[in-house]
Amino acid sequence: MPIQNRNLAMYIVLSIVTCGLFGIYWFIVVTDDVKSIVNDNQTPSGGVAFLLTLVTCGIYGFFWAYKMGEKIDYMKSMNGMPSGNSSILFLILQIFGLQIVNLALIQDSVNKFVDMNNRPNGNGPMNNF
Repeated sequence: MPIQNRNLAMYIVLSIVTCGLFGIYWFIVVTDDVKSIVNDNQTPSGGVAFLLTLVTCGIYGFFWAYKMGEKIDYMKSMNGMPSGNSSILFLILQIFGLQIVNLALIQDSVNKFVDMNNRPNGNGPMNNF
């Protein structure tokens, strides 16, 4: 299934309005999207990552945030974009309970990646999306 460019503002509003229930869906799909982009077959899928976070009372969420930061940096470097140390940023945001900010930053990076690779002139580094 091709990776979609998702409406960031709508996803934030829906996550808030549904008291986080839509945020669970968003967590799962954004995790699967990033896994697909970086071609990662070793880390759990979005659904399994959510269950692990639930079972460990949120502890796995810290590991998830750190690993997603690494994947976002790798994704940016794949496109020749400057990448910082997103893993530390995501971990700090997760510690302070700002997972919705993590999801928004990750979704923004995914949207930029999709936009870059779906340019009409076909100059994207990975045109097969």
